[in-house]
Amino acid sequence: MTFRASAAYEIWLLAQQRHLTAASEAILHEAAVRSLARGEWQEAISYASRVAAMSPLDENHQALLIRLYRLAGDDDAAERAFAACASLFQSELGTPPGPAVLAARRTSRPNPLAEADDATIEAIIEAGTAAMGAGALEAGIRSLQTATRLADGARKTRLRVRSRLVLAEALVHALGGLDEEGLASLYEADEIAVAHQLTDAVAAARAELGYVDFLRARYDRALVWLNDALRLADGSPAMTAKATTYLGSVESDRANYGPARLLLEQAVHHARMAGDPRREAFAQSMLGRISLLSGDLGGASEKLSTSIALAQQDHWLSFLPWPQALLGEATLAAGDVGTAAEVFDQAFARACQLGDPCWEGIAARGLALVAEADGEVSRGFDLLAESRARANRLADPYVWLDGHILDAQCILGLRHGHPETGAWVEDLRQLASRTGMRELVVRSLLHGASLGQEGDGEAAVLLARDIDNPALTVLLDARRSSTTPSPQPPG
Repeated sequence: MTFRASAAYEIWLLAQQRHLTAASEAILHEAAVRSLARGEWQEAISYASRVAAMSPLDENHQALLIRLYRLAGDDDAAERAFAACASLFQSELGTPPGPAVLAARRTSRPNPLAEADDATIEAIIEAGTAAMGAGALEAGIRSLQTATRLADGARKTRLRVRSRLVLAEALVHALGGLDEEGLASLYEADEIAVAHQLTDAVAAARAELGYVDFLRARYDRALVWLNDALRLADGSPAMTAKATTYLGSVESDRANYGPARLLLEQAVHHARMAGDPRREAFAQSMLGRISLLSGDLGGASEKLSTSIALAQQDHWLSFLPWPQALLGEATLAAGDVGTAAEVFDQAFARACQLGDPCWEGIAARGLALVAEADGEVSRGFDLLAESRARANRLADPYVWLDGHILDAQCILGLRHGHPETGAWVEDLRQLASRTGMRELVVRSLLHGASLGQEGDGEAAVLLARDIDNPALTVLLDARRSSTTPSPQPPG
């Protein structure tokens, strides 16, 4: 269907079609994992096959299908699926399957274990948690999986739920690209908790489900889970802080800045009530990001410095590179290139020590902008390419960050006439429109207008009407007055 009289309308329609396709994928993926949690193997395989066919280069979809074949006892089908995945990835991406697919290939059906009492199961959960905290990822996961099977054998409902929640949290928050395995445990915990009316456990499971969907930019589903968690929190400051932190982060990614700010301010309040400095540090970092994206550099620096101080006081060193890199962006936008370089260097060094792809990616993005500001344009482009590669090297990246890096590539590409700029603009547009990252859609259209693409400027104005961001308004006003400057990095 085309509407030749309005290029802007065609652009809007294509964005909506992409978003609906992504939403369909998310629903099928969720149905597959939910069926897995119920042990309905064939139904789960049917859903997983469909979603893998819709997006065959998505490692998570391929990993889920292979794992399901293993769990269903069809090892031949699992090997065929793995071979097809490996061949596709090599031909299309030039890389072998990543850790998530390899882990799925190693999946085996669990054997029954001898019975154990509550104390033994609790001890195994504690041992697994300690191993994860010490960096022994595989040993910790094995212990927690054992605890889950023992709790099932003993028919201890609360331990069945607790072991799954602890296992899921370990898988989701570890740096191994294992979110998909964590999702299966979360769905199982949710099913058991709902059946036995364990409201607190349902809230915990749904908050984590919402967090995973937030990272994957499945925002519609994230909102469902997180609003459920908030409703079921029943006044608990800790759970309310968790749910509102993630809800505010979702709304910020989608450029709903007013609601995001209110939610994150609530999160700060409830985190303080709960005595949870880490939750407050997370919320303050997201408030700082909103200020940065809105051009309020002073507010951004204040909130991000608060986030850094809270993380340092609580020895949450694994979180520090995130607010540090954002603070570096605010410092660079204020014109202090030297100090920004120092902040980015420190964030990047810490991120590399941790081995965190997302933190490495955002810090490398900042270093690229510093290089460009210092006149090292070629190095800036190299660092941006490296930034994307680092941020996306595992199957569970923070998808908004990929868009943030792409936006910087577009900006520098336009400024210096890079031959790949058009491709970057299209990549950003596809990513942002599929996921519903509204401001990044508008920025991609402004980039396209700067390249002379028909209808992009008009579509940018149309789609920005409901986005309350002073920094974006400046760009749009300039577009209307025909000065058409290239968008600048946020801040």
